[in-house]
Amino acid sequence: MTQPSIHVAHEDYGSSGRYVVTLAGVPGEAELTWRNGGPGIIVADHTYAPDSMRGAGVAAAMVRRLVADARARGVMIVPACSYVRAQFERHPEWADLHAD
Repeated sequence: MTQPSIHVAHEDYGSSGRYVVTLAGVPGEAELTWRNGGPGIIVADHTYAPDSMRGAGVAAAMVRRLVADARARGVMIVPACSYVRAQFERHPEWADLHAD
């Protein structure tokens, strides 16, 4: 079975935002929310994937997009969400973006 391509959309509301994934033919949407944590810092505070998307790699895709965007914007990430924190532990190459 071929896994569908995962497109991660980003919604920026200024002081907060979210990354969203919808998959064709799959009900629901996955999201990773963030908020401003001060100058140069964003707080990744919640990740959710509905049961219909579990195991499809959508949560990991959202974290990768968060990290890529943080690098591009020159900001650091507080991984307040347990899933994002676990991904940071698995990816030591992201340590330069980790804010406490």
